[in-house]
Amino acid sequence: MRFRHTNRPGFLIGLTDFITAGFFFLFYMPHGGLQDELDEILQKKTQRYWKAYLLGIPTLFIYTLIWMAQIAEELKAKAGELGIEGPHTSRRHMVGWCTIGFPFFGPMIATHRFFRTLNRVEAELNRRNTAAG
Repeated sequence: MRFRHTNRPGFLIGLTDFITAGFFFLFYMPHGGLQDELDEILQKKTQRYWKAYLLGIPTLFIYTLIWMAQIAEELKAKAGELGIEGPHTSRRHMVGWCTIGFPFFGPMIATHRFFRTLNRVEAELNRRNTAAG
């Protein structure tokens, strides 16, 4: 799979998602191709975001945060596996910025770091696929 989006603006995406109370990701994950890309990178079918979002409502979005933190940790492991220099996203980083940094810029910083790691992983996978092909 060739990844087309290797320069996603994480802070802007995080700001948009924060302003829309998570509704932005309900559309962005499936229609922006992000959910499929995560499945490909992590080599497994991840839980759909809409399910994590719905389960987050009665838990004050704690479930959604845990879901995102788990994906962040798996993405960090993939970046390490590919030999990509840090800093990377992580479970600790995601939870820390989204709780302690809330309601200021914490969620946007966490999303920025997440997409920075994702962009670098996708660019490296593209480079390896091009070299192998």
